[in-house]
Amino acid sequence: MADEDATDEPQGPRTTTAEIVPLRLPPVADEEPEPLEDPRTGDVDEWGRSERVRALVRKAYDPMYRNWFRAEWDGLDKIPTEGGALLVANHAGAIPSDAPTIMHGVETELERPVYGLADHFFKSAPVVGTLWSRTGGVVAHPDNAYRLLHDQNQLVLVFPEGSKGPGKTYNERYRLRRFGRGGFVEIAMRAGVPIIPIAVVGAEESMPILFKVPSVARALGAPYFPVTANMALGPLGALIHFPAKFKLRVLDPVTFPDVEPDQPRYSRSRIMDESEAIRQQIQEALFDMLRQRRSVWFG
Repeated sequence: MADEDATDEPQGPRTTTAEIVPLRLPPVADEEPEPLEDPRTGDVDEWGRSERVRALVRKAYDPMYRNWFRAEWDGLDKIPTEGGALLVANHAGAIPSDAPTIMHGVETELERPVYGLADHFFKSAPVVGTLWSRTGGVVAHPDNAYRLLHDQNQLVLVFPEGSKGPGKTYNERYRLRRFGRGGFVEIAMRAGVPIIPIAVVGAEESMPILFKVPSVARALGAPYFPVTANMALGPLGALIHFPAKFKLRVLDPVTFPDVEPDQPRYSRSRIMDESEAIRQQIQEALFDMLRQRRSVWFG
């Protein structure tokens, strides 16, 4: 019977525990343990960035950077060539063109990688989220920024306006939104790194928003759903930027020599004052650059 067969004693030699689990003696106290092997394959780092992918993107984006946007920098030498620094810029365009322009410019001119902080919405988007990570995108969180700046001495790009920046309509262009609660200032203080303000002209006209459709944005779970002037060019127009001339001005680094890094608390009023001062510096630089601009398309 089947039940009897199942309970019968197996024939032959029995397998002992020692034969299944190999015996491992504990390491001697004065011996160093062997380092663990990194299980990751390829060149993808802990943030998801791949230098191989970045190299491909730089090669593909370079013609747009140089021939379409014709990006022109002023004060690029103010960005440090070593050590951590927080790059802070104004933000615009329905599909923002300023982030890739800044990252590409710094990486090609200074040969330093740049990690861009952005809303978790991009990380969670299918396909786009993976590509975003591979090209240096990181979820905007204080812990992520601190580790990149303090522990790894990287360049980190952040847009304090958040989604309110690229969500501006054309009649609101170049009027900076409030810089949140100044969290970027606190991170820079805690990490002990300078803040490098950058004023960007050109992104506002590369994909201007005529109006927004809140109901569609809610249905998609997106910060906003724009209707842009580019859409007049047809379906592809929704993804193609206008060839606006880009000018980027790097302002003087902002440091906090009187502030000790790694403190448990920082003055909230000091943080807000510094944040507003940086916002005002970028705003004034934008107005100055706009006064000097001869044309949207030719600078």
